[in-house]
Amino acid sequence: MEGTTGLGRRLKAHVTDPVHQADALQVAKTVFAAVVAWVVAVDVTGHQQAFLAPWSALLTVHATVYRTLTRGLQSVGAAVVGVLLAFAVGSVLGVTVGSLAVTLVLGFVIGSLPFFRDEGVAVATTALIVLTTGYSTSSGTLAERLVDTSIGIAVGILVNLVVFPPLNDRAAARQVDRIDDEAGELLRDMAAGLAEGCDAEEAEDWVGRSRNLDEDIEHAWRAVDEASESTRLNLRSRLRGRAGKQATYGEVLRRLEQSVAETRSMARTLSISIATSDAWDPVFKDRWLVLLRRTAAAVIDANDDDLRAVRTDLDLLCRELSGHDLAALHWPVYGALLVNLRNIVEAMADVAAANPVTPATHRLP
Repeated sequence: MEGTTGLGRRLKAHVTDPVHQADALQVAKTVFAAVVAWVVAVDVTGHQQAFLAPWSALLTVHATVYRTLTRGLQSVGAAVVGVLLAFAVGSVLGVTVGSLAVTLVLGFVIGSLPFFRDEGVAVATTALIVLTTGYSTSSGTLAERLVDTSIGIAVGILVNLVVFPPLNDRAAARQVDRIDDEAGELLRDMAAGLAEGCDAEEAEDWVGRSRNLDEDIEHAWRAVDEASESTRLNLRSRLRGRAGKQATYGEVLRRLEQSVAETRSMARTLSISIATSDAWDPVFKDRWLVLLRRTAAAVIDANDDDLRAVRTDLDLLCRELSGHDLAALHWPVYGALLVNLRNIVEAMADVAAANPVTPATHRLP
């Protein structure tokens, strides 16, 4: 029963996650656009083999309205060139292994031109479909293929523009918010491992987890850029009066980058200290571990007040330690760990103050 409940919670979290919702919506819209393009091409124009209509719609529906419109011209050009290329090669060489190779080579060469950019592969793939389906040698079908292509592109643009146009600020906010939770969990595990007497291998694992956080931050930066782009030419953005907090997103991500870098530095220091069997003085270890645990808990809870309290207690610990006769050999380690933790606390206090990162709202004139 408990396992079923846990599975239900995970399923609910997955379904309600804005990132997954945005992906699911995009898939649904792409499928809808492809089906509508096929129906229009078959029922309105009477084309019985209107395979290029749904294919072009699939190429056209992108993650944002702005990208759909700006890359729509590239999609048109790539598809049209692909159809013409297949027709030209098929008319001269017929449909053979050699003509297939020539078509693909020419398609990739043409697709590498600056005009096509991200849609370059569509030249070769469209030409491949037209050539291998046997519709490249008939001049009568050439116009039909071009019409089908135009229908697919037009439907794709219209669907993404009108049908719940994507506004990805919530998905970006969720990705940003998720990172500080993972950073807090890493700090918590580091504190628990040190208290239980971990080995150098576990400390190196902490370094690896910090690298994973760097990758998460890179993904978040891309999500933020996409969220910014999704507001451009978007009717929902204007109707709802929503605007992305890209400045806030950027500042939060920069502070997270700093915190993760400090965490990795701290993990490396701990790994070296553990590997060399340095025994820490309890006067330092006990107090520092308490502060590390408090930092982890405050980061997970996004409590900037607790983090600032930790910062104050860190200063107090530094002043008190300066009056203790601690082993000089360990001071470089103590100093490094104190500086790392202080920088983490300061960076994460700013992150916690902005948490949860949510889209800004404004009143329309």
